[in-house]
Amino acid sequence: MEAVLVYGLFQLLLLLTEAASAASAESRRDGCPTTCGNVDIPYPFGIGPNCFMEGFELYCNKTEAGIEKPFVFNVEVINISVQLGQARLLSPVSSQCYNTSTNSSDYYVWRMNFDDTPYRFSDVHNKFTIIGCNTLAYIGSPRDNNSYESGCVSVCHNEDSLVDDSCSGIGCCQTTIPENLTYYNIQFDANFDSSSIWEFSPCSYAILLEASWFKFHETYITTNQLQNKTDGWAPVVVDWAIRNETCEVAKLNHNSYACISANSVCLSSTNSPGYLCNCSSGYQGNPYIHNGCQDIDECDYNDKYPCHGICTNTPGGYYCSCPQGTHGKASIAECTPDQKLPLAVKVVIGSLFHLHSSLSFSNICVIISGTSSSLALLLLCSMCIYMVYERRRFTKDKERYFKEHGGWLLLEEIKGKQGVAFKIFTNQELEQATDRFDDNRVLGRGGYGTVYKGVLEDNQIVAVKKPKMINEISNNEFGKEMFILSQINHKNIVKLLGCCLEVEVPMLVYEFVTNGTLFHLIHEHNRTSPIPLGTRLRIAYESADALAYLHSSASPPIIHGDVKPSNILLDENYMAKVSDFGASKLVPKDEDQFATLVQGTCGYLDPEYLQTCQLTDKSDVYSFGVVLLELLTGKKALCFEGSEEERSLASNFIAAMNENRLLEILDNQVKSEGDMELIQEISELAKQCLNVRGEERPTMKEVATELDKLRKSKLHPWIPHNAEETESLLGESSNDHGLNYNGIDTTTSYTTEKRLALDIEYGR
Repeated sequence: MEAVLVYGLFQLLLLLTEAASAASAESRRDGCPTTCGNVDIPYPFGIGPNCFMEGFELYCNKTEAGIEKPFVFNVEVINISVQLGQARLLSPVSSQCYNTSTNSSDYYVWRMNFDDTPYRFSDVHNKFTIIGCNTLAYIGSPRDNNSYESGCVSVCHNEDSLVDDSCSGIGCCQTTIPENLTYYNIQFDANFDSSSIWEFSPCSYAILLEASWFKFHETYITTNQLQNKTDGWAPVVVDWAIRNETCEVAKLNHNSYACISANSVCLSSTNSPGYLCNCSSGYQGNPYIHNGCQDIDECDYNDKYPCHGICTNTPGGYYCSCPQGTHGKASIAECTPDQKLPLAVKVVIGSLFHLHSSLSFSNICVIISGTSSSLALLLLCSMCIYMVYERRRFTKDKERYFKEHGGWLLLEEIKGKQGVAFKIFTNQELEQATDRFDDNRVLGRGGYGTVYKGVLEDNQIVAVKKPKMINEISNNEFGKEMFILSQINHKNIVKLLGCCLEVEVPMLVYEFVTNGTLFHLIHEHNRTSPIPLGTRLRIAYESADALAYLHSSASPPIIHGDVKPSNILLDENYMAKVSDFGASKLVPKDEDQFATLVQGTCGYLDPEYLQTCQLTDKSDVYSFGVVLLELLTGKKALCFEGSEEERSLASNFIAAMNENRLLEILDNQVKSEGDMELIQEISELAKQCLNVRGEERPTMKEVATELDKLRKSKLHPWIPHNAEETESLLGESSNDHGLNYNGIDTTTSYTTEKRLALDIEYGR
């Protein structure tokens, strides 16, 4: 009895402690400023002591004009989004202007440092932008283990060559930045002479900015309009998150877990490790404070949550029903009045039942044979009844399939997310888009189904995938799973745009990628136009990075299940985009269908998977290893000529590595570039991926990191490994957070060889 009493008192003490902690957390925010000037300051951000979560402190400073503006360190904040986990800041414009007095250029260059903070420069929303003529500039982040250097060149010989809204290398160029960038340093290359063009292009500019904000105008070259418009600043987007913890780890520590509101969820950050909090579907507000997520009354927002009938709000959702006397799906389309049978049909049916109950079959036959006109009427009515029945059955089938495939769950997910582009298509829409799935629209066929090229009503070109089968076990979760996949946002992963659920086997709609598949590039294009090793290595890295994202950063993690060159698409710039990343969701589990499926992926299947039927992330690693071999050798995964060992590329490669005859199986173009040390390192990595024991293979993250290192060693062979030497090439590094001014007349004078070795991209 005493033990029970002690235990009860202990539990009560814990509850009181937690309540006191929560009350303390709330009291810390009482009286804290919620705005600074015209900018809202939502928690976890805050101004003043005890008003912010660690790492999210802001300062509210007054400008010379007396206007209040928020700052993170010494960088001005324009706005903050809790839902997106983003903030927009002002980024300084670095410039290079020709000085006629000295016949040389004056340089005003900046660097920005967010090391060891929650902020990462968004690789999705920002681009490094150069404006000027005969201008080469670099953006770099010198680091011991994660150095990054890139740049772009902009040229123009006169004003006539400039075109407004075009940033493709003439007067303006842009290039992307990598994920997880916390520090950057900008430098101009002094070897690009501007003495011949200074009269119409006196200054050049370099800046990391929000790509959607910027539009090029030719007057930016010929006048100082850019500086006048921006006052020397432009917006840049940073992704913020609770760093260095995953959702799974954070949830174990209730005292530090940030998602404290009821009806909130934890999401993995898409830009380096960390997590974000969002309100659950059907709720809105701030998930970082107690009771911050409040129910949305969807019935008040008919434009976002359509209802063509009677709307009833429910906690976290709403119910939309048709009025009495009508039927249909009121949340999708207008309700249809119930059809009533004509009086003549009712009379005939009633008479039929009466005859059936009162007369024998022979008597009925006599009556019918004597009344041909009645028979004609009966047949006509029967046809009408059959048509009505078939139409209703067809409608009910569509409704049943929609429900079975999780359509209602999917609708709940969509309505709870603002600005979601994921769409539920009707079968009629996709039939119209593909000319009723005409064979001339086929883009490819595979083990999972057929992919068609489609053109939607708004002329958007899409790829429509019509699978052969679906996993019955998770059938009712299918729609929700597809919605989760559609939230994947990675530049090297094909975007899932929507699905059709009103058919027996759901169809998927993807973005259309223009340049075919990696299989086509390796095994068909390579015959007429050899592929440089650098391009092969870049495609390998981009593909590995996409798979690593699916394994490590997607929430929940996703196993691809069918990694092969035909599932790696190439866009107009030959950038890799992994497709069919949801294939494992559709893999059938019964043995008969599994046997059929295996035939479609022979050559890439993990040997352990064939033995255990257990698909793991290391299964993708093995399959990627085979893809890496195809890039190195130009050979297909399976060849039905030669000995049994020679038929399998993986077996042939392992034997060649063990017998020191790697050169024999390499592609001629790869051999001709002669960088055997690099080729040997890539081959060793492929060999690790092909290890028979899955636990001894590297993770996709490790594979991507190694390929990135090898790729950079080929692109920048001159870069020293010593961190101090690297810093001397790109300017002094600083531990000071925020903006740092590098000063005037800070030039970067690279040799021609070093300049050519840099990864310079001409604007896209």
